[in-house]
Amino acid sequence: MPDEQPQHPRPTPGKDHEAARAFAIEAARSLADDKCENVVVLDLRGRSLVTDFFVIGSGSSDRQIRSSASEVARLAKERGFSLYRSNVDEAQQTWIVLDFVDLVVHVFEPGARAYYDLEMLWGDSQRVEWERDNAPGQTPGQTPGHAGAARNGASDQRR
Repeated sequence: MPDEQPQHPRPTPGKDHEAARAFAIEAARSLADDKCENVVVLDLRGRSLVTDFFVIGSGSSDRQIRSSASEVARLAKERGFSLYRSNVDEAQQTWIVLDFVDLVVHVFEPGARAYYDLEMLWGDSQRVEWERDNAPGQTPGQTPGHAGAARNGASDQRR
């Protein structure tokens, strides 16, 4: 028989939904700050028995996907959220999953995201507003996407 890792029962989502919601928003903002695109937060409470929130984003390269996921994992540790499971250390990922039980973060390569289409699968779930009133480096009154334009002459896409 091959070496089998002991299977531990999955914890059930906690009762502190507001803390999970707040961290889901923080995770979404972290992904957006790392230039992930099309970031969404889905509220799965009452629809899923295994988690309360999904955070979904797309990165443009293996390096970006890994870096963004690692930053969310670091942030989670700071905020007291334990990582139950992750595939961030596996080679050549097109979909990285960080399972914090109360929320699950999915960072996709765009093709894999379109193929698995979690937003459609969970389409009846409410989306949680996570975007800041002002993006980092943006002055009040500036429109999103133009904070970096003056510095580098290009539009900054953060949706």
